[in-house]
Amino acid sequence: MPISGGCVCGKVRYESTEDKAGGGICHCDDCRKTSGTGHAAHAFFPADTITFSGEMKTYDHKSDSGNTLTRSFCPECGSSVLSQTTGMPGMTAVRVSSFDDPDRYSPMMVVYNKRAASWDKQQADIPHFDEMPPADG
Repeated sequence: MPISGGCVCGKVRYESTEDKAGGGICHCDDCRKTSGTGHAAHAFFPADTITFSGEMKTYDHKSDSGNTLTRSFCPECGSSVLSQTTGMPGMTAVRVSSFDDPDRYSPMMVVYNKRAASWDKQQADIPHFDEMPPADG
């Protein structure tokens, strides 16, 4: 069964050919501010396994790692839907908060853990990194 989701107003929708999703929980300043809470959860998909419908606006900026990060969101309701980074070419990160069924996601790591608010702690059974770990290890 494909993973699907979209924005709050329904004008942006997506579907992936993947049947499960893994990814990370991020406490960087950018993710905290764009999520409206202490972290953001992202599921990573090869870009060619996910299709989107509806118009999205984008915002590009340099991330903490120095890569260019492009965030895409619904221009109508403002929901964050996806992001792409030059540090992970060919991959699309989808906000788990936009999943139709968020239980289809399994976090594999927590990044920028040193920036986590004292009240926003994640499950202890996955790796926690103070910053972003190297992509090759």
